[in-house]
Amino acid sequence: MLKLYLDSSVIIKRYVCEAGTELVDEIFDRAEQSKLNLSLSAWNIGETLGVLDEKRRRQWISEAEFSDCLKKLVEELLKFLRLRVLNVIPVSTQILLDSWVLVLGHHVYEADALQIGSHLHDKCNVLLSSDKELIDTAKKAGITAYNVAEEGSEIRRIMSAET
Repeated sequence: MLKLYLDSSVIIKRYVCEAGTELVDEIFDRAEQSKLNLSLSAWNIGETLGVLDEKRRRQWISEAEFSDCLKKLVEELLKFLRLRVLNVIPVSTQILLDSWVLVLGHHVYEADALQIGSHLHDKCNVLLSSDKELIDTAKKAGITAYNVAEEGSEIRRIMSAET
């Protein structure tokens, strides 16, 4: 079964309307139907909380929207864990050590290297993001990676081929 790795920029699109949200909704719907598996790092949950908090602090979303986003995030994560279609990858020492090699070899930010290391650790098929630098680095590391805001047709093709 297809296993998609989601970085924080993808998770945010599920709860805040941005370019790529429609595709992310489709991905989550397919996961709920057990048509694909999702993976993310535990790091992404904290990063997602931080982004939502920043949007609230800057008043880009209201207090009510913030609370609704948090509620939906937690409910969905728990539901997908119960359905066994989500793997939350712990930030382990081994993944950190592997990511340091990427930091030095590809000159990337540690958080991006952690995404790639987590993707590799969990043996995902595809890494999804809207971070162009992360996608470029992932591709240089031999990973199939796509931008959910720009490459929707290719991502849909891959998901359809797996069903």
